[in-house]
Amino acid sequence: MEELNIINLLIILVAAWVGGSTAKKLGYPAILGELVIGILLGPALFGILETSEMISVLAEVGIILLMVYIGIEINFRDLGKASWPGLLAAIGGFVVPFALGYYTIIYFGGDPLAAVFVAIAVAVTSLATKSRILVDLKLLNTRIAYVLMAGALISDTLALIIFAGIVSFVDLGSIDTMGLIWVASKAILFFAFTALAGIYLLPLLGKYLMKANVNSRTLHFTLILIIVFGFCELAEIAGLHSILGAFMAGLFIRDGVFNRQISKEINNIFHDISIGFLAPIFFVSAGFNVTLEVFQTDLAMLVTVTLVAMIGKIFGTALFYLPSGFGWREGITVGTGMNGRGAVEIIIAGIGLQMGIITSEIFSILVFMAIFTTLTVPVFLTWTTNWLRSRGELVHQESRSGYIILGANPLSLYMAKHLQQNDEVIIIDANRELVNEAKNQGFNSMYGNILREETFEDAKAIEKRTFIALTENSEINFLATQLADEAFYIPNKIVLVSPKKGGADVDMLDRINATSMFADKTELKPWIRKISSENFEEKTIEIKESISTREWVKDHRNEKSILPILITDSEGKKRAFRYNDTIDPEEIVTYLQ
Repeated sequence: MEELNIINLLIILVAAWVGGSTAKKLGYPAILGELVIGILLGPALFGILETSEMISVLAEVGIILLMVYIGIEINFRDLGKASWPGLLAAIGGFVVPFALGYYTIIYFGGDPLAAVFVAIAVAVTSLATKSRILVDLKLLNTRIAYVLMAGALISDTLALIIFAGIVSFVDLGSIDTMGLIWVASKAILFFAFTALAGIYLLPLLGKYLMKANVNSRTLHFTLILIIVFGFCELAEIAGLHSILGAFMAGLFIRDGVFNRQISKEINNIFHDISIGFLAPIFFVSAGFNVTLEVFQTDLAMLVTVTLVAMIGKIFGTALFYLPSGFGWREGITVGTGMNGRGAVEIIIAGIGLQMGIITSEIFSILVFMAIFTTLTVPVFLTWTTNWLRSRGELVHQESRSGYIILGANPLSLYMAKHLQQNDEVIIIDANRELVNEAKNQGFNSMYGNILREETFEDAKAIEKRTFIALTENSEINFLATQLADEAFYIPNKIVLVSPKKGGADVDMLDRINATSMFADKTELKPWIRKISSENFEEKTIEIKESISTREWVKDHRNEKSILPILITDSEGKKRAFRYNDTIDPEEIVTYLQ
């Protein structure tokens, strides 16, 4: 048996880290940098790195674990966040480039089976390509974001289903009616069995572990690996590829099997092992199979496939989007966002090369097509969203709404009075007297220990958009916010940070994806006394020029004892004043003095 070349593996990992880090700094997915560094250091150019049997084994395990992670990240409930016309547009972004890609390869004299592989590659889209860009452009709460997420889910799922059919056909070896029926039956049985196991059997396992009070993360991870490779073996028995088993396993271990904290930790482990270790080996080594000769021998096919991929994706999406009534400009914008390719395309193309269905030239074309199209996403999506924004056509669509406020003190109630004019507010406190007083004043409040998941569940935290920790105890504030982040994925988390020394500090905010309340360290007691005695004034000021909340605080630091609490936008909607926010012209800041 071949020994593992440690030096070769070390260089591959270092190269993957350098390439991936560089790509992420430029605003692109890490796999783009890993592919490019593999091309540069592999046989195609400098020839420093080469593949081996052991590298191939590690790469194969890497794509299995990566497909598990992709399955974990996909949530079928996200389809409900996009309108039905939006889903039609997402399907159009798959079907049109698929057809164009297929006939392009046929036109150049390619094999029909190879043409289907190319069609899949130009039809898929990548959520990883878009997620960073959506954050940077502040689009996560727009209708465009939900349609893009639905598009990624649909395209990846359709690609894998078609891929399953191709693998089954190749496994059959010849066209035979009974043989095709048998292969199709095995595939249907595989999907049916894994779906039933995921829906019914895995939750029973989770309930048993919780009932037995088994909380070992290591044991849970081992059990999940057994489930994953069990599903992979079932896929192989059914004549499919193991990545389909991994994908199905990921879909069903996402939610409802283990408790939220264990699930969150397991997801992080899969992320670190796949994306941080094994998957980069696959993408770097995939670059070894690329040949630069295509720029000389098949340049016309490369240019045509790339143009077909871009035009088909953008205008196919826009075409199917027209009946939605949301306008062709939004359809074009969605299409530009869906234009990036990613992990699923490269994985399928690599398997096609391994099975001998496509040549190294076609594989190289697909890799370069993925690189070129992905490079266009941040540029085109920035242009088109700015175009929509300038015309007032960028539609916001919140999937989660409402506030949970920790602390039933007078300042919390004062803020809740304003915030509940536009949204649902639930106040939580461990002091029964304060909770009863809040109820008497008409606030939706509940008694509970905020450090217990049950309290968050009773407050329906999984549906809430913002968590505000507003107590005098900074440590409790931070621990509760950490639980809101890790167990309930609440997007906006705002924490009161005390100026007292020795307590939790703002340095911890980044670890829990939170920002500081009032955009500054704040002593709570003086403001509680002021509000309780009504010894304060509420004032407002309209903003003339765009300014960050932190800069606003600095500009007003010389004024005597002020506390900015709210920002009201041009539509009258109010939000909490916090760090890392921008106040736009015509928005109003409400502050106490």
